[in-house]
Amino acid sequence: MQRRAAAMPRRCNAMLGRKPLTIAGRRLNHTYREHQIGNFMTQPIPRDPDTLRSARWFAPDDLRSFGHRSRLKGMGLDDVDYQGRPVVAILNTWSDLNTCHSHFRNRADEVRRGILQSGGFPVEVPVMSLGEMLMKPTTMLYRNLLAMEVEEVLRCHPIDAAVLMGGCDKTVPAMLMGAISADIPSIFMPAGPMLKARWRDVTLGSGSDAWKYWDQRMAGNLCDRDWNGIENCIGRSAGTCMTMGTASTMACVTEALGFTLRGAATIPAVVAEHSRLAVQSGRCAVEMAWQQRKPSSFLDAHSIDNGLITSLAIGGSTNAIVHLIAIAGRLGIDLSLERFDELSRTTPVIGDIRPGGRYLMEDFHDAGGLPALLSRLGDLLTLDSQSVTGETMAERIHGAEVINDEVIRTRENPVAQAGGTCLLKGNLAPSGCVIKSVAADPKLLTHCGPAVVFDDYPSMKAGINDPDLDVTADSVLILRSAGPLGAPGFPEWGMLPIPQKLLKAGVKDMVRLSDARMSGTSYGTCVLHIAPESAAGGPLALVRSGDMISIDVPNRTIHWDVSDQEIAERRAAMPPLKPVPERGYAKLYAKHVSQADQGCDFDFLVGRSPGDEPSIF
Repeated sequence: MQRRAAAMPRRCNAMLGRKPLTIAGRRLNHTYREHQIGNFMTQPIPRDPDTLRSARWFAPDDLRSFGHRSRLKGMGLDDVDYQGRPVVAILNTWSDLNTCHSHFRNRADEVRRGILQSGGFPVEVPVMSLGEMLMKPTTMLYRNLLAMEVEEVLRCHPIDAAVLMGGCDKTVPAMLMGAISADIPSIFMPAGPMLKARWRDVTLGSGSDAWKYWDQRMAGNLCDRDWNGIENCIGRSAGTCMTMGTASTMACVTEALGFTLRGAATIPAVVAEHSRLAVQSGRCAVEMAWQQRKPSSFLDAHSIDNGLITSLAIGGSTNAIVHLIAIAGRLGIDLSLERFDELSRTTPVIGDIRPGGRYLMEDFHDAGGLPALLSRLGDLLTLDSQSVTGETMAERIHGAEVINDEVIRTRENPVAQAGGTCLLKGNLAPSGCVIKSVAADPKLLTHCGPAVVFDDYPSMKAGINDPDLDVTADSVLILRSAGPLGAPGFPEWGMLPIPQKLLKAGVKDMVRLSDARMSGTSYGTCVLHIAPESAAGGPLALVRSGDMISIDVPNRTIHWDVSDQEIAERRAAMPPLKPVPERGYAKLYAKHVSQADQGCDFDFLVGRSPGDEPSIF
């Protein structure tokens, strides 16, 4: 007791008079330590608290820092909790209205455990949750809003590193975009796919099988009882869609970019391995804070190419194209659709995963996951690209083993030799459009037919099943007013339903064109992202029912068979474009969002951020 009493005055004197603030026996200045993150051992690094960004808030002996420290103490914290420790933010997108993230309450606690284990100070910060299923008209409308929130939350707070918790489609690119612009050490922790679903003796894939069985119901081949049974079991657990939808595509792309721990993308949401991933991500974030491993230190054009190749090789969602263009834009990289198509011509599809293949994400994980798949593509990848841990791509895929050659195909036996997703250009899409050819009927990849035009989604919904609709299996269904401005928000309306009378006649696919997007879980011969969109005055606005439309995917063309003179006359008679909303976020969005071929980011956010630090007075 005497020794403790004698130490107290020295501690008090140190706290009142020192600059920077220290804690007796706790200072880590210029000490070294090794730490294991997953299977990767970091190098010894210096630990100087003065180098931490949060020291600007907490270290000085002045009135402003007094206020910062005293408010933490008002929450029950003491100096030992945060002084000399990296402040690691847990940016949590949990919400009761986001089923993909319904397990994030527990995962946030596990991330916190990892941060504490490595000597960091965890702070949980909720940010906007983009739940794909329940937000209307589309979460894509709010992707840029979440990206802005992530950037500003990271920049304005005393944060040294962050764990980004997301998974549902648009949360992934939004959080990456924001973290890249803030350029603060950040690691992404994906939500993980839900478990495989079963109905009777059938394995169900969320999204993809919903479309399939809805068509069966509309054709009169599925009763209400069976439809309800499928509804009750197709979403088996927490987590993202277990097909290779946008969520899993972007998780795999994010791992390929180096933004996650090795193998993180495919771990199912509710298994113990995912809990360990959360803890390990927390540990890694602390190391990143000490090493100052910012996004700008490991992301470059080669990283983006690795992400593109990954998306193509897994038969990923067409949405990845839009998101990768936006992510590259935040790095100051001008990524074109032509670059995507160039890589598409040389990248085989070796992930046999629905909707372009047969298996689900749980099967993919059990087969070896993304490292195993990428190990078969080493000659196509940039192997010295870096990651959040400091590992190179070569180190990440070294020793990865494919367990099942049916799920992860060999190069000699691919799902498709090349061209899982293709770029088309022509007079209907001067700036380009895309088609996920691996999920289309091969017989329709070269096709010519008369247009059946719907001016907007309500018109399509009201008229698609009209028995008097002038449509055949050779028709080309067209939906316009569905792009970034037209909807607004660029919703996933691109998988137009097949008219009921054709379904009853046995038609299972037909050519469909739109300036909309399509869910990554969807399938069919759907030409998407037509740019410029109709609401911006693109040629799609001028198409009339009966016009002949041709697509030639092998030759990458789309053609609208109308003369230039006729196009000019129709344009002269075209009604005014849709007015800009008068207030709020919708007005900001309409004024500044770019077109699909440019990533749909806001024009004032493209390019590297100057990274100005907030002034602290």
